[in-house]
Amino acid sequence: MGDERDPDLELPIKLEPCSNGEYVPGPLSAVAAETIRRTHEAADDHARRLGLSRRTFLRSVSGAALMLLTLDATARASRAGASGGRYRLPAAAPCDVDAARSAIAGDEFIFDVQVHYLNYDLAQPGGVGLGALFPQQACGESDPRVCYSVETMVEEMFLKSDTSKIVMSAIPIPPDGGPLSIDDMELVKRIVTELCGRGYVLVQGQTFPSIGTAAEQRDEMEQLRADHKVTAWKVYTHAGGPPWWLDDHETGGDAVIAGEAFLENVRAVGPKIVAVHKGFGLVGGDNREYADPVDVGPAAKANPDIKFVVYHSGYEPGDTEGPYTDDAAPTGVNRLVASARKAGIGKGGNIYPELGSTWRTVMSDPTQAAHVLGKLLKQFGPDNVVWGTDSIWYGSPQDQIQAFRAFEITPEFQEQFGYPKLTPAIKEKILGKNSARIYKVKPSLDPCNFTRDELETVRQELPTGARSLGPKSAEEVAALIRAHGWV
Repeated sequence: MGDERDPDLELPIKLEPCSNGEYVPGPLSAVAAETIRRTHEAADDHARRLGLSRRTFLRSVSGAALMLLTLDATARASRAGASGGRYRLPAAAPCDVDAARSAIAGDEFIFDVQVHYLNYDLAQPGGVGLGALFPQQACGESDPRVCYSVETMVEEMFLKSDTSKIVMSAIPIPPDGGPLSIDDMELVKRIVTELCGRGYVLVQGQTFPSIGTAAEQRDEMEQLRADHKVTAWKVYTHAGGPPWWLDDHETGGDAVIAGEAFLENVRAVGPKIVAVHKGFGLVGGDNREYADPVDVGPAAKANPDIKFVVYHSGYEPGDTEGPYTDDAAPTGVNRLVASARKAGIGKGGNIYPELGSTWRTVMSDPTQAAHVLGKLLKQFGPDNVVWGTDSIWYGSPQDQIQAFRAFEITPEFQEQFGYPKLTPAIKEKILGKNSARIYKVKPSLDPCNFTRDELETVRQELPTGARSLGPKSAEEVAALIRAHGWV
């Protein structure tokens, strides 16, 4: 297949093993490998029929349709029993642009509530630092730091995808040592505001409840909210400091008693939205058990006025997602379902499962994808599941959007497990309307249209300063990883 970075060999739906830096990706599955092989094999023929070059075809909506149809057929052929999920597209879609657009194009309001980048000072020499943990460094730029830059992030989100609005989300490193501070998030907002107008970018406030006293934390939160229009509080219970639980249920062991005081601070300072990382526990190293969502249900029950957006929905790579059972309750997404069930929180409650990295990981296995979406919708309802992609660690999220538009839970799984039908109306809620309600924004925006030249001009004119917040040597990288539990 040649050089994987050759643009002529790029595929429109990214199925290769990839990580957000919080887990070790598994090997390429047999289904994904066969899908990639068949798509490459068929691309030339379909491109000729449409009078396009191979590269142009693969980057078109028809190329994406071909690959999704191929994935659907390959996945079904690999299973002895019924596949739980399907990618439904017209058979003519690879050669009929209108047919392809009818299935995987759209004008929905898409609100991505988990977006990141890394702000390196490219004028200074240095390595990619923390970015070495993420796959985005292979974006093809001569300096891999460019792959994480604000220009790249804005381009990937607003030029190369149908995303309407984003929430800039923090990473589990205190701001004094990290390349994604609140000022870096504000930079994105200023750039996009210059290009598109107000309202396209929201920023979270990051806080570390297990570092310092509750009073010190409240002062910092009040100052952060006074200086920035933060729309939620981002926390990690397993990384960025000593481990802790949202509900302080552990009185011994390594956990610090910090959860209840933090939630009181959220209530006092506002806004009353907590975005908490749950699942993908590898980043926590020895503390990965604290990424378990066991504390989400009790905390949500005790704090009904606070909304809990649960990043990743408790998913763990390596756990094969099947139907919820009592025996499977301690694994993966089932942990969040079990925590909510025990607390008596179901449809329409204050728990909002989010799909960042989770959907990207399971979309190559339609049966697992059906179980993940089916369980979340069955427990929490179609008004509570929210869209996120963990971009830009995976490049543009357009392929995730296209796959989600075409995906359905099969009637067999609906009947067998009580999963709801994944209708266009439910997809619209997940893609954006649910988060619009959570964050109290209007679910409508004009598309943000601009050119790369306009983006570069705006970036140059903004007073961003020349500073490098990331580690500047191999020794600093190693120290950063050790200090914050990255592995």
